[in-house]
Amino acid sequence: MAPAAALADEDEDRRAVDLFPDTEPLGTPLEQLTRYWMNERHAPDILPAQEDLLTTLLDHLRRQSDAVQLLRGDPSTSEEEHFRIMLVQTEIERVKFIVRSYVRTRLFKIERYARFIMTNADVQTRLTAAERDHASRHAKITDQHFYLSVLQSLPDKQAHLDDTPIFVPPMITEPDKSRPVFVHALQRCPRIRLPDGATLDMEKGHISLVPYAVVEQLVARREVELV
Repeated sequence: MAPAAALADEDEDRRAVDLFPDTEPLGTPLEQLTRYWMNERHAPDILPAQEDLLTTLLDHLRRQSDAVQLLRGDPSTSEEEHFRIMLVQTEIERVKFIVRSYVRTRLFKIERYARFIMTNADVQTRLTAAERDHASRHAKITDQHFYLSVLQSLPDKQAHLDDTPIFVPPMITEPDKSRPVFVHALQRCPRIRLPDGATLDMEKGHISLVPYAVVEQLVARREVELV
C-alpha cells in the first residue's frame, strides 16, 4: 500500500473511531477516557472498569503507530508528511500517557484495597477478570506475609486480619467515601443532602466540594465529573 493511501486510510479510521454520532452526548473515546481517568484519580473508591473503551483506543493507537512507521520508512515521504507524522506521534504519546495513568491509578487502588475487594462482591463486578485475579493474588501474598512476619507469633484470638475490636481501626483497609471531592455538574442535578442536613442544588457548570458518598450515584450516572 502506498504511504499516501495508508495515511488516507488512517485518517478515515480516525474519523470512524474517534467520532460518535451527533446524538452521542459523551464525546469521542479519548474525551470519555479522559473523564474516566480524572474520576478514577479523584474518587476514593474503585470505579467500574472501562475495558471496551480501552480496547478501542489501544487498537486505534496500534493502527496509528503502524501508519507512522510505514511513512517514516518510505524515502519518498515529503517534508509536509514528516510534519504530520510529528503531530500524530505527539498525539499518540499523549493518549498513551492517559492510558498508562488510568491503568496505574486502578492498579494502586486494587493493591491497596485487595483484601476488601475479595470480601465485597459488588466491588468485584467493577473489575476486569485480570484485575480480579491480581487482587486475589495480592491479597493472598499480603496475608501470607503478615502471618509469617507477625500473626503466627500472636495468640490464636489475635492472629486474624478480619478482627473488628471496639475502638480500634479495622484491619482491612476500605475506601474512605467520606473524603471530600470537587465535583463539576455536567447538567442540572437532583437536590442532594449533605451530612449536616443541609441541601445543595447544582446547576450545570456548578463546582462544589462535598463528601464523595454524597455524589457517588451522580458520578455513576455521569451527571457530574470529579475535578
